[in-house]
Amino acid sequence: MADFATVKEYVLELGLAIAEEIPEEEIIIVNDEERGVQNLVVDCEDTVLVIEQLILKVAAEAADTYKRILQMNRDLVFGAFVLNEEGDSLLYRNTLALENLDLNELESTINSLSLGLAEHGEELLGFAAQ
Repeated sequence: MADFATVKEYVLELGLAIAEEIPEEEIIIVNDEERGVQNLVVDCEDTVLVIEQLILKVAAEAADTYKRILQMNRDLVFGAFVLNEEGDSLLYRNTLALENLDLNELESTINSLSLGLAEHGEELLGFAAQ
């Protein structure tokens, strides 16, 4: 089973820069500007790895925006664009099982985020302006 140390090794092997490490909570925050990774939270939680990045703040009750975000999710191979509990922040989120986590799974998640941002970045920025 993968653990915090293994996940940290994978992050470094993928060339991600560790911006912050909170060992007591088994959280690392990573960046890779070239891939659009900015303050990506990598959080080991018991049996799952939670990967989450804030994309942008969104206007509350923007039904058309929410609909379009759901449509964008179809293009993501792994993970999804999600709203926080307050409904005012758009996040990218994926969860992976730690039991059989390997480097390829973590890399695929990072690549999915990068491709999603590359494909929909302009449109997502437009949501922030609304």
